[in-house]
Amino acid sequence: MPALDISDALRHALSLASQSIGLSDPNPRVGCVMLSADGETLGAGHTQAAGGAHAEVMALRDAKARGNDLHGATAVVTLEPCSHHGRTPPCCDALIAAGIARVVAAIEDPNPQVAGRGLARLQAAGIAVELADPAIADAARELNIGFFSRMQRGRPFVRLKSAISLDGRTALPDGRSQWITGEAARADGHAWRRRAGAVLTGIGTVLADDPRLDVRLVPTMKQPLRLVLDPQGRTPASARILQPPGEARLIGPGRADLAALLAELGAQGINELHVEAGPTLSGAFLDAGLVDELLVYQAPVLIGEGRPLAALAPLPALGDARHWRLIEATPLGQDLRLRLRPT
Repeated sequence: MPALDISDALRHALSLASQSIGLSDPNPRVGCVMLSADGETLGAGHTQAAGGAHAEVMALRDAKARGNDLHGATAVVTLEPCSHHGRTPPCCDALIAAGIARVVAAIEDPNPQVAGRGLARLQAAGIAVELADPAIADAARELNIGFFSRMQRGRPFVRLKSAISLDGRTALPDGRSQWITGEAARADGHAWRRRAGAVLTGIGTVLADDPRLDVRLVPTMKQPLRLVLDPQGRTPASARILQPPGEARLIGPGRADLAALLAELGAQGINELHVEAGPTLSGAFLDAGLVDELLVYQAPVLIGEGRPLAALAPLPALGDARHWRLIEATPLGQDLRLRLRPT
């Protein structure tokens, strides 16, 4: 590999961190690159499954396997090294023991058990520390947006996914919706499911479509938890969502308890919640102001009469309409993927 400057090394570390998607939850997705004084890569790695090695330890192991001495090296990492005992020992201790001279972190860890303590501990050991520029910090935060949400708000980042026609329909009047979008959009939807710690739907969707809601169109090491909002316990034992692979669970709160549900999921370590539901449950999340991102796949078809994206409460005036900010528009085959966040 050619010599890297710090910016290149941070981008490489972010690429490594993305390999922790579908693997490291509930831990953050972190990548680490060890650099020599002249920019040579001495070791690299990313966070493993919960209870396994963090990115820094993986990079240290990689350097050792290559026979590289890390005394005086720079550790470039996408998140502040941890300083507390969790499932694994502190990464700070491992970096100090290895003789690292400098640590460049993309962003501070939002975990109250770390939150600057890792960098302070490294400095106290005589290691030079610095944070990356804001653009790299933003990219590192985006990669772990659910982890930041859980640490700072006590609840997951909620992403509501829908596939719609040009006239805003998600299904025919009888609920049939397979398939509005094409294969590329459906595979992409599975990639976003893979990011989530849990996928949530409602009993109406289960009874109408009998979906699996697992990840199967893209590779993954870990299946998200599948949740069915089913207050009256109507989910059939034979429902496909209850079958392997992965774990599924029935939950019973009604519309008024969605915020409490999110708090409970946050306490259980869910970083990102992926909602794929019918108009009633989607509308409930939107009316409650609990959706952090809309993930909409729009197909170039017209359906006419049919089901909407969400059954929303009526507005007193047009000026009260909810406004969303478009953050991405990406063609996928004949379809268009839109990502929007509340203004």
